[in-house]
Amino acid sequence: MRAKEGFTLRTIAGEKILVAEGKKNIDYGNIISMNESAAYLWEAIQGKDFDAEDLAQLLTERYDVDKEVALKDSRSIIKSWLETEIVEE
Repeated sequence: MRAKEGFTLRTIAGEKILVAEGKKNIDYGNIISMNESAAYLWEAIQGKDFDAEDLAQLLTERYDVDKEVALKDSRSIIKSWLETEIVEE
């Protein structure tokens, strides 16, 4: 899995927002806000192939979270990212 090109994470009014760049990524009905951990993962996977195990590893390295919980959360965020079409398999 890999993050699609053309999305930039920005902080707007204190909130992490994924901003689409380029005509092919623009969907004004789909604003993507990310919490701190999702933004951390998004920045960490840029330009890299990743899977749920990779994201879980990143979460356990940065946060005080159990590996199983991190893996469950990683699968959930991947599902969300696939649904919003910001990553591709």
